[in-house]
Amino acid sequence: MIQVRRARPEELPIASAIYQKVLRETFTWLPAASHNAQVFLRDAREEDIFVAVVERRIAGVAALYRRDSFLHSLYVDVRGAGVGKALLDHVAAAAPNALSLKCQTANAGARAFYAREGFREVAEGNDGVPWVRLERPSTAWS
Repeated sequence: MIQVRRARPEELPIASAIYQKVLRETFTWLPAASHNAQVFLRDAREEDIFVAVVERRIAGVAALYRRDSFLHSLYVDVRGAGVGKALLDHVAAAAPNALSLKCQTANAGARAFYAREGFREVAEGNDGVPWVRLERPSTAWS
């Protein structure tokens, strides 16, 4: 069973370690040194952090910038077990409006995941790394 809940302060180092680990394993098109747990901890001061717990172990983390209903991070240490979907559904329910996010263009796996979950690519950009902005109409999850 997957339990999703707000992270406790003492769990933030674990969440940041998952963030760093998954980025380094997944975002192979970027230098590993560019993925730093301290970035997650810095951003967490302004975000709602949620964890997915499976068998008393944190298996994934998501960060919501509530003011903009913006999913800033979703990283899963245990793939293929529904952890990402559980986190996404929880964050979408916690967001005050329809959820949006940015995804690096090269991250084909994440883009496919979000497409399956009802997100549409609505914009493109490049802030040093090409990305797409995705939005999910509120009717997709209400």
